[in-house]
Amino acid sequence: MSSILVAKQRAQTRPEHFSRNKLHDSIAAACQSVNLPEGHAQDVAEHVCRDVEHWLHDKTEVTSADIRRVATDTLAIICPEAGYLYKHHQTIV
Repeated sequence: MSSILVAKQRAQTRPEHFSRNKLHDSIAAACQSVNLPEGHAQDVAEHVCRDVEHWLHDKTEVTSADIRRVATDTLAIICPEAGYLYKHHQTIV
């Protein structure tokens, strides 16, 4: 996959390259937060990452919100509780 730039939500922050590892870790963490066993959480994170990478295939720049939306759509189908947590991670206190 070619280098894809991710524009952050704060405009003053420079875009950074898409990191599959960051996405994978955040999805796995959401899954573990709803008590999925670690192995299952890793499998779910792999599935979500593949779907996001497929979506990214023809893009050169996206926003972090775009990635979160696409990842949430897939995650919500596989594990709705984790999908909810992932989608609302900044608003949950």
